[in-house]
Amino acid sequence: MTTRCGYVALLGRPNAGKSTLLNQAVGAKVSIVTPKAQTTRFRISGIVMRGGDQIVLVDTPGIFAPKRRLDRAMVAAAWEGVAGADLACLIVDAAKADPDDLAEPIEALAATGRPRWLILNKIDLLPRETLLPLAETLARQGGFAEVFMISALKRDGVDRLLDALAAAMPEGPHLYPEDELTDQTERMLAAELVREQIFLQLRDEVPYGASVETESFSERKDGSVRIDVTIYVARAGHKKIVLGDGGARIKAIGSRARRDLERQLERRVHLFLNVKERPGWDEEAARLRALGLDG
Repeated sequence: MTTRCGYVALLGRPNAGKSTLLNQAVGAKVSIVTPKAQTTRFRISGIVMRGGDQIVLVDTPGIFAPKRRLDRAMVAAAWEGVAGADLACLIVDAAKADPDDLAEPIEALAATGRPRWLILNKIDLLPRETLLPLAETLARQGGFAEVFMISALKRDGVDRLLDALAAAMPEGPHLYPEDELTDQTERMLAAELVREQIFLQLRDEVPYGASVETESFSERKDGSVRIDVTIYVARAGHKKIVLGDGGARIKAIGSRARRDLERQLERRVHLFLNVKERPGWDEEAARLRALGLDG
């Protein structure tokens, strides 16, 4: 039996819905999702089976104007994901799409020479009479081979997109076991789920000034796991906010992250969080490499 397998890079502005699409496609939470922009910091792959074919979807950090070393590394990681892909998909928030704002990433994507498709997401938020002219404008602007309209959150159009992606993949053997959902390790998942709660429970600049790392991950005789996670913050004031009055906030972050981890790992989790001040971590090459980014 002939099988197909290949890499598809999901590219777009922050909050375009790349991570939501990835999770819907995989059928499990493999990439964290928050209402805040620039949540995804490094490439995460989700493995999707469509019949006998395998699609490796690569969720990349959002494309934005970088300011910090961390920002530059995130944007670089996004374009590196495109360079290694068989197909690049530009995900656009249809409800907020601005052809002028998208001109730069569209031009940069065309310059890579990779086959490219346009995916208009969140179409449920836009009238059809507005959607069709937008699709035509962007398709013409970027020279996209295919255009798809979806609502990733509601899964509208996602299965049709996945079937088309599978058919577009090159012939070849599977790159991952059929029951594998992601290339993300359990240690990485633990750190990401804690970071997701920091984004969801804290406001303003604090989540962007925080980095999360799993220090230890150990199996216990009863089948449970102990996970020790450190949250690095850029300022002393941020540490106080993360801890909260009497440690209330850090307990809430840990409690919700632990529940999510138990659901994902399907076993009991003992999660221990520690908060450390580390000014300038987002400019340290070593810290960025620890996050899986090229510092």
